[in-house]
Amino acid sequence: MRYSMRRRSGRAVASALALLALAAGAAAGTTAIASPATANHTATATLDSALRADLVQYLHAQGAIEHLSALSVRVTYPDGRPGTAVSAGTTTYGGHTPVSDNAVWQIGSNTKAFTSVVLLQLEAERKLSIRDTLGKWLPQYPAWRDITIQQLLSMTSGIPDYASQPAFDAALQADPDSVATAASLVDYVRHLPLGARTYSYSNTNYLLAQLIIERVTRHSYFDEVTRRILRPLGMHHTCFGPETCPAGVASHLPAGYAMQAALPGLDGKAVPPLNLSWAQGAGGLISSLADMTTWDRALYTGRELPAAQQRELESLISVDTSKSISATTADDPDGYGLGVSQQFEPSTGPVWTYAGGTFGFRVLHVYVPETGVLIAIAVNSEVDDNAPALKLFDTVYRTISAFQRR
Repeated sequence: MRYSMRRRSGRAVASALALLALAAGAAAGTTAIASPATANHTATATLDSALRADLVQYLHAQGAIEHLSALSVRVTYPDGRPGTAVSAGTTTYGGHTPVSDNAVWQIGSNTKAFTSVVLLQLEAERKLSIRDTLGKWLPQYPAWRDITIQQLLSMTSGIPDYASQPAFDAALQADPDSVATAASLVDYVRHLPLGARTYSYSNTNYLLAQLIIERVTRHSYFDEVTRRILRPLGMHHTCFGPETCPAGVASHLPAGYAMQAALPGLDGKAVPPLNLSWAQGAGGLISSLADMTTWDRALYTGRELPAAQQRELESLISVDTSKSISATTADDPDGYGLGVSQQFEPSTGPVWTYAGGTFGFRVLHVYVPETGVLIAIAVNSEVDDNAPALKLFDTVYRTISAFQRR
């Protein structure tokens, strides 16, 4: 299955949440390291080696099965301590160039939070309200005129997902390099019937959100994200493919491989490194894990929005019942906000997490409010069965927990 360009539900990430226990262990384990600088450096280097060994073991076990060659993990802490960055493998399947800790990746639907934040910033500037309807801002879609911006962002609009349409699959396989627009992608579903206005993951919502940003600001979506988010946060290794990516960026991406049953025409082939025009504001960002963790920390600690809009961003509905919830619980563990996702894990309580997938990459981040630890993991293939990769998260957890006990 695809993590988020075709995300079925929050359960895909929920089964990965053994990783989240890692976060609590990471925080405690790091502070347990001896305080002298030399001891801390030695312990960190040893932890890096152990984590790299975990990644190498996964490559040996799953590399051929998943047609992947590169993995990367980054952990950051709330008090400014240096983060942990570990990578393993090579930039191409069967190649020899080691993947760098500074590699960039297609981060898929981790992009959605950027789209939500821009709209919420516009609301704070009184240029729109998230309760405005599509009839006000996008009258070219009369069948959807009563749907609100809030329903788009919370995945409760009932608008079908363009990325799940057979015609979209066929077009992508016929010409992976073709450049699409948000409007052309919306056309795959504009004449389909609406579903119920309950939670249903649809990437089309975020293309429409992008079009609203452009209508309100009279600037391109990519310009607004760059001006409002990337430049202020110093995210110099983040761009939108292919619109804003410098030519040299492609050389910093590992090759990404599509391995999904629905896309036999792409099987085992490297996807275009920069052309994410098929994803746009739903999943078109390319970023380093260092940049992504910088952004996610700013996002979840309230640096990007006024308090009122931060509350709107984090206003949750239950993925299971589509009812509003104040937080996820053991009985109702999956919640979706406005481009953000919260899940409940017994060892840590509620955590913020998002799994993003393109046709050649998987990138997951996890933020644990209780400890302030933030984790991002990236791999360079996309497959239908993510169960083995989720076991890798368990392995990483055990490794860091072992250092906690030392």
